[in-house]
Amino acid sequence: QVQLVESGGGLVQAGGSLRLSCAASGSIFSISTMNWSRQPPGKQRELVASITSGGSTNYADSVKGRFTISRDNAKNTVYLQMNSLKPEDTAVYYCNVGGTQYSKGGTRQEFRSWGQGTQVTVSS
Repeated sequence: QVQLVESGGGLVQAGGSLRLSCAASGSIFSISTMNWSRQPPGKQRELVASITSGGSTNYADSVKGRFTISRDNAKNTVYLQMNSLKPEDTAVYYCNVGGTQYSKGGTRQEFRSWGQGTQVTVSS
């Protein structure tokens, strides 16, 4: 029942910047990995960036040097700073968060939740 709320998408000209945010809420015990993926129109979803609880990051080759993923553990939030945007970055962006949550009976279990997606459109 961990829910993710995404924000920050919109329209921007090529070369511009946007920052996406994804806040997790619910019965969260801890969060491990936090990811951003995207799905361009008519194409398959692809992983864009990921960050571990220790702060290690990975990026798709197509966004290296332009995008930066970060997290605020106190706020259970992950960010994606997108600079030097290109038309090919146009897609629906999704956040994905995994970790451990409290369950009924006082137990704990692993979870993985996905945001509903936010549209990013980059014009030429």
